[in-house]
Amino acid sequence: MSLAMCPLCSEDEDIEVVRSLDGGRRVVKHRCGYQWEHGEPAPPQKQPPHTFSDLKARFPKPEDVEPERLDRVTGLKAQYLVTKPDFESEVAAYWAKYQKIFSSDGLRTCDPRVLKDFANSDVGAHPGNQATFNSAWNAMGDAAAGESTRQTIEYLLYGPDDIPLADRLQHLLTGTKSFAMTGFKEALLTRALCVTQPDRFLSILKYTTQAGGKREIARLVYGLELPAPESVNWTLGRLILWSNDLLHHLVGDGFANQQHAAAFLWWAKDQPEGPQ
Repeated sequence: MSLAMCPLCSEDEDIEVVRSLDGGRRVVKHRCGYQWEHGEPAPPQKQPPHTFSDLKARFPKPEDVEPERLDRVTGLKAQYLVTKPDFESEVAAYWAKYQKIFSSDGLRTCDPRVLKDFANSDVGAHPGNQATFNSAWNAMGDAAAGESTRQTIEYLLYGPDDIPLADRLQHLLTGTKSFAMTGFKEALLTRALCVTQPDRFLSILKYTTQAGGKREIARLVYGLELPAPESVNWTLGRLILWSNDLLHHLVGDGFANQQHAAAFLWWAKDQPEGPQ
């Protein structure tokens, strides 16, 4: 703290501390009788970053849904399953084909073109416009683009065991891995998880989007407000996985597969409020 000097007398002798203030400042008094506040305020204490456990504990849980909401969704589910008791049969065959391609051996030996075809197919889950991916692929050529895509999928599915899936997903989303294929981002990464873990992942490929991602579905169907992806305390990789697992738990059983369950949630979000 700098030396105190009386503003009136311009003297720094015979100055006493009257009292201390919050933030490191003090009230001081010169022998002439003048009092003033002296000292620079202490810098604010930075809040420690939230730990993984803290964030996980703060993320909405199935029990946070109001009973009235659950009753409404149960009614919608019964209504939906009466009119649409099954799902498109070709999805199972397509998923089985790419489960083999995305196996460790399959990725190393597959034709690069089947990886490009996967990015542009809407069987079971529509990934949207892939112009960025396709432009990058065409510029790189089949061999280089196929290798980059293979490494991207391989890292996502089989990356080091000491790096959690949510973190591997985040690395690929943010482009911190040099091998990551341009344009192979959230929708395609999630689609790859849907194929290889069909009992876990719903075919809702974006966390948030105007058309309705996991965040919007959680709000419109279950009345849950999920965290904004731009918050610095969360990562999109975690939000993608946690929101999927939350919706998977809430939607429950009775569907032919996860694509069927996802189709129900897409339908349910657009249903008007009121008695069913």
